[in-house]
Amino acid sequence: MRRLLALRRKGILTTRHVRVAADALGVRERAVWRWLAAAEEDEAAAVAPGERAPYPGRFTVTAEVRALLGLWKGNVAAVHRELTARAARGEGDPPPSVPTLHRAIRRDLTPGERAGHAGGEREARRHDVFLSRPRGWRNQVWETDHVQAPVLVDVEGTVRRPWITWFVDCASNTIMGVAVTPGHPSRESVLAALRAAVVREEPFGPQGGLPEKVRVDRGKDFLSKTVAAAFNALDVTVEDLPAYTPHLKGTVEGLNRAVESMFLAALPGYVRQPRPGKRPARPRDEVLLDFEDFTARLLDWVSWWNTVHQPDPLGGKTPLEAWETDPTPLREVSAEELWTFTLEETGRFRVISTRGVRFRSRDYVGAWMTGQSGLRVRVRFMPHHQHRIEVFDAATGRYLGPAELADAATPEQISAVRTARATRTRRLRQDLAAAQRERYAAATRPGKPERLGAVTGAEAGRELAAAEQSDLSRLALPDLIPPAAPPAGWRTPPSLVARTHRAPADTPTADELPRSGTAGAHSPGAAAGAGADLTGGGESR
Repeated sequence: MRRLLALRRKGILTTRHVRVAADALGVRERAVWRWLAAAEEDEAAAVAPGERAPYPGRFTVTAEVRALLGLWKGNVAAVHRELTARAARGEGDPPPSVPTLHRAIRRDLTPGERAGHAGGEREARRHDVFLSRPRGWRNQVWETDHVQAPVLVDVEGTVRRPWITWFVDCASNTIMGVAVTPGHPSRESVLAALRAAVVREEPFGPQGGLPEKVRVDRGKDFLSKTVAAAFNALDVTVEDLPAYTPHLKGTVEGLNRAVESMFLAALPGYVRQPRPGKRPARPRDEVLLDFEDFTARLLDWVSWWNTVHQPDPLGGKTPLEAWETDPTPLREVSAEELWTFTLEETGRFRVISTRGVRFRSRDYVGAWMTGQSGLRVRVRFMPHHQHRIEVFDAATGRYLGPAELADAATPEQISAVRTARATRTRRLRQDLAAAQRERYAAATRPGKPERLGAVTGAEAGRELAAAEQSDLSRLALPDLIPPAAPPAGWRTPPSLVARTHRAPADTPTADELPRSGTAGAHSPGAAAGAGADLTGGGESR
């Protein structure tokens, strides 16, 4: 209508123009003439949509309403109450009705903005449109991540949720390497998965080689000095993505979702399984997988993903077929060199002594050290693997050999130590929970919190005395025995007598005792009395 009105105002509008517009809109010519007559009466029809002014009297969403929507998490009724209260205090105009406010918010705010006010940036991101990166070639870009498996696994009698660390090729969706950690992952998990991804020998191949770039999401394990040094030594660029941006590494994030829905959801101990009843508790008779069985099943699924599964973007090929048909040459490194590059450096020189190599207050020995006493070496090691180190010549950097921990404890001793530590930790946790378990009275009016629990004066005195004695016993030496009170016949200073015990009424005090005489001169009490005179300031014999 805007174009037809412009032609009419210039005086060049013809029937041909109206006929073309009717054919384009699929209506009759008289409908276009009728719309044109209505547009001449309404000047707003001749204004472009982006330039169109709001209807007079229509409520529009202001910055104040946006701020209140963020404050009340998208609750329109709460925003309306807040605007009404402000208007009652004279801080603004009265708001429209709740339905009108709803319509204005739906009209002026996008679905992403409404979701963002209600649930934050992550919810708003669900309504965004993302571009897909070009696939590129094999080993051009890898993505890596940690993911905690939502499956309970029996790890040496303890129920845990293992962590999975893997590298995936963005061009072919091939899982290059994977490492499973029973507890929380560390830089050792990253290095183990990296070695499995690069080495092409069995049981890791045939995929492998060195990538050109690896994307990480600011994980401290992936950005540690050890992992960064390994990537630098292998000439691999690390792209550190901003935090909380999973869409920037969609390949590995999609793999994290796929492994749960396609594999983990069918395992026993799956924690997100819908349960009957009100409490989603795990059945007591459910038998969990042990860590070894879980790892074996996960590796079998990884093999299925690479060799059998056919993702839609690959056009009927499996990830391994897409990776192997790519003619891009590979950068390979031997397993020995890769092991050397993925070790942590201590950064100082050490000397081989007759007891081996001293490292972290422990001695490490190896058969190759015979006749090498006095040699300056450097130590490299795998993080958290304290049973073995790798020794290199400090002058030439040549690899000399491994060294094992001397006087290593037996597995039975290690198990006993772990049991004792677990018992101590459990007891300490119970003590702390009992100390922090406070009961307070319910309040119906403003006031200070009132603690519950009545204690008698005698009970409080006994508990304070026990606490005081416990504190003094901590300060005392283990072999300290408090001295007993001296016998009444000993000659002691008056201050000591008053402190130790009160003498009976018919017993002479220290001042009433004779200062001379031969009675008991050869008894042990006489000798002790002489010592007391020397220290207490009395007369010597």
